[in-house]
Amino acid sequence: MQPVVSREVHLKSRPEYLPVLENFEIVETPIPALDEQQVLIRNLFFSVDPYMRGRMVERAGANSFQLGKPMEGACIGVVLKSRSTDIKVGDYVLGEKSWRDYYISAGTGLTKIEPNGNPVQAYLGVLGMPGFTAYLGLYKVGQLHEGETVFVSAAAGAVGNVVCQLAKLKGCKVIGSAGSDEKVRWLREHGGIEAFNYRKVESIRGALQQLCPAGIDLYFDNVGGPHLEAALECMKTHGRIVLCGMMSKMEQGNRPFALPNLNLAVRQRLTLTGFRASDHLDLYAKFSSDMSGWIEEGKIVWTETIVNGLENAPAAFLGLFKGENLGKMLVRL
Repeated sequence: MQPVVSREVHLKSRPEYLPVLENFEIVETPIPALDEQQVLIRNLFFSVDPYMRGRMVERAGANSFQLGKPMEGACIGVVLKSRSTDIKVGDYVLGEKSWRDYYISAGTGLTKIEPNGNPVQAYLGVLGMPGFTAYLGLYKVGQLHEGETVFVSAAAGAVGNVVCQLAKLKGCKVIGSAGSDEKVRWLREHGGIEAFNYRKVESIRGALQQLCPAGIDLYFDNVGGPHLEAALECMKTHGRIVLCGMMSKMEQGNRPFALPNLNLAVRQRLTLTGFRASDHLDLYAKFSSDMSGWIEEGKIVWTETIVNGLENAPAAFLGLFKGENLGKMLVRL
């Protein structure tokens, strides 16, 4: 029987700095009957990601979330009812209508997936956009070479832990920073890398100088701020910095963050490159093939932090900024 209503998490107000629970509200929305070529999808898992914080702010030219409307992002669902000739009942689909129980689609923006022995939620993590971001940023943007020294910040996150393992596949020395002893242990045991808890060291720069005294060839930056400042002090001449995220900026709102040692980029002849994975979707098929093969061969492992229940989605999202996730943070419905 078709459900009557769908619960949705709406953006109630815009945060000034870090989001709070009061910025969200759960509402019920009626589900209409299907038109021709439409399908009804029940979400099974959806992703919460740091980039969503940027979309909570209203900016000209930005793809901002709208007040009184559902938050949106990547989700995995199963088709409950179909009037489509291409999508059948029981199909698993990857979509962008997350933060809700159910949604109706005419097929636009949906991708059918075949789990092939992997858990369906892996297509929101290691086999999805986080994995692709790591693959693209390291191999194409970062132009990684065998045997190099690589530093990864937020190394136990959804992107960072894949970056570490991909660099290990190239025979690189990998150093990762994380915000808890539990994360450091996971990185050492499952990633086989040298890791440190940046909250406990005297300085990030000092930790890097101890772990890679000869310097860093490539820094994969997920957080910016003090990590980027410390990495600049430890880069080799002609080193590369891949700018993937600026999570530390989230706490500052619109306040600027100054890098007092950015002049080192000139002195050391460094390359700093920002990128967006959506600009390189022509490489997605190769990534999918490569990553599936490595998983099947046991060369890539991953972990997830799963929060149960739509009503707990805002708390799961806020948990990202407190470092509560190990691996990919997901909401299971």
